[in-house]
Amino acid sequence: MTTYILRHGQTDYSKRYLVNGDPAKPVHLNEEGRNSLSGSWRTLPLHSVATWLTSEFPRARQTASLLMGVPAPALVIDARLNELDYGDFEGKPFLEYAVWLDSHGSSERPPGATESQREGIRRMLTGVLGALEHPGPRVLVGHGLLVSVLLWDQSRAGAEAMPLFFPEAPYLEPIAFPDDELLILVTALMDDLDSGVLREATGGGDASILRISEGATVATVDPVSPSHSPDQKDLPHA
Repeated sequence: MTTYILRHGQTDYSKRYLVNGDPAKPVHLNEEGRNSLSGSWRTLPLHSVATWLTSEFPRARQTASLLMGVPAPALVIDARLNELDYGDFEGKPFLEYAVWLDSHGSSERPPGATESQREGIRRMLTGVLGALEHPGPRVLVGHGLLVSVLLWDQSRAGAEAMPLFFPEAPYLEPIAFPDDELLILVTALMDDLDSGVLREATGGGDASILRISEGATVATVDPVSPSHSPDQKDLPHA
């Protein structure tokens, strides 16, 4: 069987690169996010999906519900798929969290948070493994960090260590994983997390800065060579 994993549609928060790691906040899809759902109908086997899974967040549940249509299987809500708990950075620009992460690393919990980035990624991957317990084909609507980690792993070079920052995950673009491949991929990523195969904090402000069209400032994935032009820099997973 196959699992299709995708990021939710656009919200006003994500458009402005503000972080939302609290599912109690009513952050829903904006008009562009709702309108863009029609494209997923061409890339997902909607009529044959046996299980739909999402996090507890309104934007993920809304995305799945609008894609499911009627009739459809019941929606499985799994808190393990929730976005990262950003603690005191909740509702603030991603850049503020990125600067903190660059100085403290993936193993430290932000002020006011219940988990570190490493702990949050491991939790999300556990939720992905849990999805395999449900009938397939499956559609899993998650968040930017989870999808970014999976996309990074698909393109990683050899034993490359997991970075602090990941390329921004696109909205609503499903990644299809056969069950056996997904199990191997997630198990390997969890082994990396358990063994500490990650790039940790540098304390040197390595998160480069980029301004997007709306004027918000965001952090890029990694230190960028001075020879790279701004349009070659990657946006974060926020």
